[in-house]
Amino acid sequence: MAKFKYSAVSKDGKKVSGIIEGFNELDAVSRIKQTHTIVLQIHEVKEKAEEGNFLTRDFGGNKLDEKSFTLMCSQFSVILKAGVPLRRTCELIADKMTNKPLKRVLTKVADDVEGGRSIAASFADQGKKLFPVTFVETIRAGEESGNLDVAFDSMAKHYKKQSKTKAKVRGAMIYPVFVFIVAIVVVAVLMIKVVPTFTAIFAEQGSELPLITQSLIDLSNFFRNNIVYMVAAAILIFLAVKIYGNTESGRMNLAKFQLKIPVLGPIAVLNGASQFANTMAMMLGAGLSMVRSVSITSRVMDNYYYSTEVGKITGKLEEGFTVGRSLRDSGCLPDILVDMTAVGEESGELEQTLTMTAEYYDNELEQATADALAKLEPTILVFLAGFAGYIVIAIYMAMFGMYAGM
Repeated sequence: MAKFKYSAVSKDGKKVSGIIEGFNELDAVSRIKQTHTIVLQIHEVKEKAEEGNFLTRDFGGNKLDEKSFTLMCSQFSVILKAGVPLRRTCELIADKMTNKPLKRVLTKVADDVEGGRSIAASFADQGKKLFPVTFVETIRAGEESGNLDVAFDSMAKHYKKQSKTKAKVRGAMIYPVFVFIVAIVVVAVLMIKVVPTFTAIFAEQGSELPLITQSLIDLSNFFRNNIVYMVAAAILIFLAVKIYGNTESGRMNLAKFQLKIPVLGPIAVLNGASQFANTMAMMLGAGLSMVRSVSITSRVMDNYYYSTEVGKITGKLEEGFTVGRSLRDSGCLPDILVDMTAVGEESGELEQTLTMTAEYYDNELEQATADALAKLEPTILVFLAGFAGYIVIAIYMAMFGMYAGM
């Protein structure tokens, strides 16, 4: 709960001041009026501890640690199933939590719950942008249905599965990215430091150089003379794309372009389909309405184009259209996902159908990532081998020419 400093008129007519805790300003005013007649002034007091100092500041910021977050959901499910009161559950998990942002939030949530506030509202307020929207909405649905332990259990399974999928994709892409960066560094070092050393030796001989050697020297000189401009150009291009991506049209065009990139584009498409199926299945399983489930799903999708298009179909759902029909009219998501969604609606088993569809797309995403890696690795290695061979041949041909002229 937040702290508020106030001045008021007591029941005996005296002006008094003090500090009171409340969920918000209205709640604080309501608490003050229980013992005072008139509230003259009130404002929230920002605690210094929350502002942070050098010794107590959380340098990790408010970035959510997926492993700790998934563990927290699992702990909530197990402890609540054992019949432990909600406030005590929050305290127990907070005591054992090593992640500082989560520990801080859980401590505040425990205080809010003790004061009579719902845990969903407390997590939404105290966590602010720390937690995904699916987390808060699933908790709220679990509270409303009286199945809070089931809600936490479904979230633990969902986020564990999501974390594993992300880890596989991230792990598969680390190697080619690392090799590509090393390739750039190696080429830069060779062109700026190594080749000029041989150039000086060749210049001392004064003999005519082979064409391939001269082209290598010219390329090296270009790098040495223009490296600053090249770096500046790269930074300017990055900033231009960043600024363009902050505009509505730019963000939309970049999102569409992401889906069409060779090799990597299919991965983005499968990732979007997987996110839709997984999130919709969890939202429906938590008991949320169709419109609310689609609205939340649209907000958690990574690709802005997908997010916008899926968000638009909520209007059609409110008009009475089905999700399958609305997705088909939108034409943004893959046909298999749209067809399976329509089948699930017709059979009355949309949640189960989406769960199976999500597993299909998770497997396809993993396979597509492996295929992309299989294509990128040889390309990078061939480039490195070809460039290294070009340098070796250029240098050796010049050296053979020198020896022949001796």
